[in-house]
Amino acid sequence: MSSELLTADIHLIQRILPHRYPFLLVDKVVDIDGTKTARGIKNVSMNEPHFQGHFPGKPIMPGVTIVEAMAQTAAVMVGTALNMADKEMLVYFMAIESCKFRRMVIPGDVLELNLTTVRGKPGGKVWKFSGVAEVDGEMACQAQFTAMMDLPKE
Repeated sequence: MSSELLTADIHLIQRILPHRYPFLLVDKVVDIDGTKTARGIKNVSMNEPHFQGHFPGKPIMPGVTIVEAMAQTAAVMVGTALNMADKEMLVYFMAIESCKFRRMVIPGDVLELNLTTVRGKPGGKVWKFSGVAEVDGEMACQAQFTAMMDLPKE
């Protein structure tokens, strides 16, 4: 029995996440397989404000923003699967573990954020995810993180 993979464009992402410029860090989420897996897409642009100071003359996307982009991808995956658009869902980091950076991410790169749910279920508040961020198939970052999903009561 096969199920169709879902996609969240920028309009749906903004209906799920409260983040806005300059802190909305995912442009599209594709291949959403329920609450199991998803792939986020982040088009890295020189116009992003962190490149003014990190580092002038050699712009590098800060590692913390890569991890935040993973977390936003995970939140969109869960929000899409649980039909949370327009419901004011909030997500809070609880832990970041086993985080490693392997490659610089620079303007012009397309960052692919591959997320897998390690633990969590519909109706549950605490979720754990494993993420790998890649550019052109090369690993840029990997991490596991735990988040609390503050889901509104129905």
